[in-house]
Amino acid sequence: MSVIARTSDWPGVRPEVVAEVVAGLSARLQKRLDGAAAKLAERPVAREGDEWRVEVDEETVLVLHAPGGTVADQADVRCGCLLAPACVHRAAAVTLCPLAEPTAEEEPPGTTGTTEQPGTPGQPGTPAPAGAAPAGPAPVEPQAPVTPLTPLTTAELDAARHLHRAATAVLAAGVSGAGAVAQAELLRAGHRARLAGLHRPAAAAVAVVTGIRAARTGAPDHRLADLVAGLRELLGLTTALTAGVGPVAELRGTARQAYREEGGLRLYGLFAEPVLTATHAGAVSWAVDADGRLSTIAEVMPHDDAAAAAPQAVGAGNRTVRLGDAALSHREFSRAGLVVQGATRSASGRLGAGAAVRAVRAAGAAWTAEPAARLWAEPAAAQVARALAAQDLPYESRSAGSDLLFLDVTLLGPAPTGPGGAPQLLARCAEDGPVIALRAAHEHPDLPFRANLALLATVPGLRLRVVGRLERTDRAELRLLAIGTPPQAPDPLAVADGAGRVNLGLERLQTADLTVPMATDPPTADALPGVTDRTAPERSDAPAPYGPPVHVLGRRVEQTVTTGRHALGPSGATAAADRGLLRAAGLTTAAELLDGLRAAAADQRRDVFGRVVVDDHDAFAAAWLAAAWYTEELATALCAAAWTGEG
Repeated sequence: MSVIARTSDWPGVRPEVVAEVVAGLSARLQKRLDGAAAKLAERPVAREGDEWRVEVDEETVLVLHAPGGTVADQADVRCGCLLAPACVHRAAAVTLCPLAEPTAEEEPPGTTGTTEQPGTPGQPGTPAPAGAAPAGPAPVEPQAPVTPLTPLTTAELDAARHLHRAATAVLAAGVSGAGAVAQAELLRAGHRARLAGLHRPAAAAVAVVTGIRAARTGAPDHRLADLVAGLRELLGLTTALTAGVGPVAELRGTARQAYREEGGLRLYGLFAEPVLTATHAGAVSWAVDADGRLSTIAEVMPHDDAAAAAPQAVGAGNRTVRLGDAALSHREFSRAGLVVQGATRSASGRLGAGAAVRAVRAAGAAWTAEPAARLWAEPAAAQVARALAAQDLPYESRSAGSDLLFLDVTLLGPAPTGPGGAPQLLARCAEDGPVIALRAAHEHPDLPFRANLALLATVPGLRLRVVGRLERTDRAELRLLAIGTPPQAPDPLAVADGAGRVNLGLERLQTADLTVPMATDPPTADALPGVTDRTAPERSDAPAPYGPPVHVLGRRVEQTVTTGRHALGPSGATAAADRGLLRAAGLTTAAELLDGLRAAAADQRRDVFGRVVVDDHDAFAAAWLAAAWYTEELATALCAAAWTGEG
């Protein structure tokens, strides 16, 4: 049953609070929990200071006490009904509340009262809301260093097994069957893992529950691919931990992201981009230091109105950079520089903004000058390999900008090369590099990305120096973030400040900003193989471009997450068709994995009355995990081949 409610109407809640409140229900009330949550979602929510009030009926009032916007204890959820505290109203309320972030990052050295948070759960790479109150358990005592060879303790192993059982149960049930009780059990197992020191699996559990909630409520930021990735990571971590394989320290993860002292830094602004999620909006600036390392400074805040979120994100580009006494906005910093004393920086490149940090404005550097120029000197294939390799690392262990590509391109114009023949803006990388498709970094219509991309499509032949994020597909695709003037260009991009670069998510291009040299005829997309008529009418039923049928296995993996184990019920005709298509394309391993997944899904024991005997779903989860990882690795290989011209 879907629960429709605006998450902005409710306070955040700690994952362990959800687990404790739901566990206090009787078995009879647990069966009614999803229905009770759906009814409670229709009731108006009123806020008075740190208290949220909901009138359940004429005689019953539900009160959530949430200092700082987060319910931190089950005693903070009070109900006036006769069954309280073991009533379904309290459990329904915490089920509707968005999950608060379980941990806060470690405070940078030398700071007082300044803490930066990690990204929104389920949104890797999203900067933290600047200035927001930390949401998570109290700081823990420092633990002794753990080497990769340190075995798991008995408590850690029991917690990992508990978490694995909860995760396999959620996978077997699917999104449609993973109601509030199953979610609470996964949160309870995740909390136990966190207490045992398994921070990375615990965070993955919270991200999975957040994704399931978004899927069940039809949240606009729900992406099935993200939920599949979250379950794949969670099951992969618990499988490795319980089997005793892999680097234990990396599998454990860390509770907080440490900041190290960097001393003096000379920073040169590169570009700025908007950040827009279902709950937060803002901007983040990227800079490079004299050694060529990338750093970020974020200005992201929660939002209550989805309609005003995009303007808030664009407007954040005009806010002052929060670093020392610097008096320049994020847009200005993208073209200027900073001299920083007492700087602190995390392993992922985030700059600390503590009281001991001092920063003053300085001159910037062109993208064609050092140290920025060295970012574009790396070959495209090497940059793609670096970006793909970083995807296998935990988010907190990735270096800043590991997914960014810095390329010199020549625009070719639009061509019907997208899925179903949809037009895409094509460009050629360097002189003889691959032809790549340029896409908007964010599809929200109120952000300038799409309008700027449409204007760029009108000037084939324009040479640009670009920054974008790698889109991992079986074709070379890049999500554009910023553009600038390439080396040896006769004229810089005609932007107002003359810096020769444009932040595509914060600024709008004008026709006068773009000029194409007339010395040579501009190349077009007409001459590309497979593109013969750009003026032909678009057809919504046009076949997708040729490629390996990876989707056959990937679709079954996703269907399992959506519908559960029963999605792969016995169907001889469908199984034979899938098997034949995969084997005809030479994907024999994929065919065997899919057959194994179907067999594991159907392999359920029954009692003498023909009823299905409940099992632990271990064999099914192992088969699904193998298929999911194969799909992931194959997609990575196809993406690398596309950028090297071998796809």
